[in-house]
Amino acid sequence: MRPLIRLLLCLMATPSAQAHFQELIPSSDVLSARDSRRIELTLTFTHPMAGGPAMAMGTPQRFGVLGPQGDQNLLDTLQPQMVDGQNAYRASYPVTRPGNYLFYLEPAPYWEPGEGKMIIHYTKVIVDAYDYQQGWQRDAGMPVEIEPLTRPFGLWSGNLFQGIVKQQGQPVPFAEVEVEWRNDGSLTPPNDSYLTQVIRADANGVFSYVMPRAGWWGFAALVEAEQPMVNPAGKPVPVELGGLIWVYTRDMR
Repeated sequence: MRPLIRLLLCLMATPSAQAHFQELIPSSDVLSARDSRRIELTLTFTHPMAGGPAMAMGTPQRFGVLGPQGDQNLLDTLQPQMVDGQNAYRASYPVTRPGNYLFYLEPAPYWEPGEGKMIIHYTKVIVDAYDYQQGWQRDAGMPVEIEPLTRPFGLWSGNLFQGIVKQQGQPVPFAEVEVEWRNDGSLTPPNDSYLTQVIRADANGVFSYVMPRAGWWGFAALVEAEQPMVNPAGKPVPVELGGLIWVYTRDMR
């Protein structure tokens, strides 16, 4: 069923309607004593609400975790895998003690010919291990980043998520934020307008969004880089910088 829904959504959506999202999805947003002591992560560049298709990822520039053991470089833990016939990655991380584990990714720049620009989406997700609860608001030090104002784990569907869009550590007034739900194949949007929700931050860079459904939600704050990059044809082109954070919600039953 999921491949069929993915095909229908891709046929239904125009390229401009499908937002690009870098996924960094852990096996769980929280770990308890009865859970596995490993976190499995998947890294895919895709269109989450449309269910794909995925786009080819180059070798990531940075991949790591901020946790109880400090800042750990995890690049050598990445394992390549294919998603929709395109390059993607996976990783496995052992959890040895309670804490907040902030996984972060700087992917290779992606050339998007349809939009005439390079895309770099700095992405993070926070996993809480054994009800540690502290330090979830810290930054990963990426050029563009969302600082959560809402605890980014242990959330119910219907909760309000708030964050501050930052560039070089400073709030970005009126930044544009795209929001997508990672479609599990159970929902067919009525038309293109429902694929990506678009909101703006306020004058202090703060945005808010109520997540109406259980599952993974991606928030992508988008800004344009000051300096262009060279595309594969050797021409200077603009660069879209994204600061992404993923959060998970569960239904209250």
